[in-house]
Amino acid sequence: MASHRRPKQPSRTRVTVLTTAAAAAVALSSQAANAAPSEKPGKDEVKAKVDKLYEEAEQATEKYNGAKEKQEKLQKEISTLQDNVARGQEELNELRDGLGSMASAQYRSGGIDPSLQLFLSADPDDYLDKASTLDQLSGQQVEALKKIQEKQRDLSQQRSEASEKLKDLSATRTELGKKKKEVQGKLSSAQKLLNTLTAKEKAALQEEQQRSTRSSERQVLSGSSTPASGRAGAAFAAAQGKIGTPYVYGATGPSSFDCSGLTSWAYAQAGVGIPRTSQAQANYGTRISSMGDLQVGDLVFFFGDLHHVGLYAGNGQVLHAPRTGTNVRYESMNTIGGPFMFGVRV
Repeated sequence: MASHRRPKQPSRTRVTVLTTAAAAAVALSSQAANAAPSEKPGKDEVKAKVDKLYEEAEQATEKYNGAKEKQEKLQKEISTLQDNVARGQEELNELRDGLGSMASAQYRSGGIDPSLQLFLSADPDDYLDKASTLDQLSGQQVEALKKIQEKQRDLSQQRSEASEKLKDLSATRTELGKKKKEVQGKLSSAQKLLNTLTAKEKAALQEEQQRSTRSSERQVLSGSSTPASGRAGAAFAAAQGKIGTPYVYGATGPSSFDCSGLTSWAYAQAGVGIPRTSQAQANYGTRISSMGDLQVGDLVFFFGDLHHVGLYAGNGQVLHAPRTGTNVRYESMNTIGGPFMFGVRV
């Protein structure tokens, strides 16, 4: 006969625990839903975070520029070394052919000198290191052998140097890729933050920046600073002609710039070659410690690691390429976001 048992009922303790857990989950969901709107950062908070990300992106950009400059320099050096090795090998072949002609002449006149024969079938370096063999050869043969030995050693050194530079180039390319990813990551994070703003908030931020730029332009026009002259004047005039040109990291003009790209391009238009990165530019010229001693066209550096540079525009203003999302413009040196460190007169 089948057994009919009543299903086991959950204990009162278990029911209480489940009910309490369910209630807590509902309460937490309700709190999260109510808290969500207040967690959205405001316009000023977003701006502060975005500015910080842009500063970090610019720091990475200058390191990227340094790696890129090193890569280009290494590529040129390797190309030169490879050309030298190719030419040296041709010269070495000609020297060996000349020595072979001597051997042929000896053979026709009665046989090859055993010492010369040994050289032609062995390593010249090892052979020539045995000085006792030299007195068995003619003066002309000795001179030819010494030239071959010198050329071989030179080629060996150049090949070794090229090999080391190729390793350095590979490491530099890896570093370049890392810095590029870092810059792009910072810029992507900044854009995501900006996308959280409403159209009204974005318009308000843009209007604030436009007011600041107009104020800086008035300060430059009404300034009493020493006017730029000579090559500094020519560099400043070139940069003025690029006002409104967009900032693009790693760019050196003429259609887009980053901060050190603008300054190096501007001075190039004046016939002066200055280094590519802001840190290197900081050591190129006479350092000016006081803002009061600056002249229009001087390079001005900001932040402790000198990752930002511009051209002094007079009356406490700078002409620079600020960051992604902006154009070349005038700006007060007090609103750059980092302290003025010093100027450099090129």
